Amino acid sequence: MASNYHRPVMLKECIEGLAIKPDGVYVDLTFGGGGHSKEILKVLKSGHLYGFDQDVDAKANAEEINESSFTFVEANFRFLKRYLKMYGVTQVDGILGDLGISSHQIDEESRGFSTRYDAELDMRMDQAADKTAKDVINSYNQDELHKILGMYGEVRNARTLAAAIVAERVNNPINTTEDLKNVLKKFAKRGKENRYYAQVFQAIRIEVNEELKVLEEVMEQCAEVLKPGGRLVVMSYHSLEDRIVKNIINKGSAEGKVEKDFYGNVLKPFKAVNKKPIEAQPEEIELNNRARSAKLRIAEKI
Repeated sequence: MASNYHRPVMLKECIEGLAIKPDGVYVDLTFGGGGHSKEILKVLKSGHLYGFDQDVDAKANAEEINESSFTFVEANFRFLKRYLKMYGVTQVDGILGDLGISSHQIDEESRGFSTRYDAELDMRMDQAADKTAKDVINSYNQDELHKILGMYGEVRNARTLAAAIVAERVNNPINTTEDLKNVLKKFAKRGKENRYYAQVFQAIRIEVNEELKVLEEVMEQCAEVLKPGGRLVVMSYHSLEDRIVKNIINKGSAEGKVEKDFYGNVLKPFKAVNKKPIEAQPEEIELNNRARSAKLRIAEKI
């Protein structure tokens, strides 16, 4: 199952970025199909790897790994510190995060992530979570919808679209991906429909899973649990995620505000290893379209 679950993007660059020590303790925040985790385990001798994922399908993939140096943690990575503490771990040598949505989740029709299939509007990465995409579309007021479409999807006519969604659902609840696309098609530029649908679906998915809030939370925890000299390797797939990662690495805060101590030294937990994000090579993009938008940032704990 894992082999076709999700093809890891920039696998070699991620593993090199971690600068793995055979006796070190590492965390894979996004286990998924286990592609990154399996490569980390090849390098570990007496070290240990903790793989986090809240997706039930990822748990099935983790059960295929039969090594004492690996522990699967069935939880959202926003609980990083809490679960590491449960295992008696206070500091680690490296943390890897491959953000966003896996190819498997997109391809699984019933999950409602993809614009390609007609399915219930779900979009939960954690299937036990309460809030679905259907809830967001049918219960958020016009201002709330306007805000998430504009902020998370960078949709150009977010206000108009929010009003149209609210008007539509009065008579016809918007329950499926096709229901939603039928509203969207009136506002999409001709020939650019798929891009427009993708922006809207991204906005709703981010809201359902609180992705940006969770990212800020975990980045703060990474700063606390990484040892001095420990590596943070984060791959993001859209500008909103990348901005948070870049700001925390370069400025010390998600908003990009710089704080200084009494002597004027910038207070930040990381220093960037690569000044510009690493991007996938053309050959990889040809094999895996998802790599096209990937940006990899590597930092070291100060």
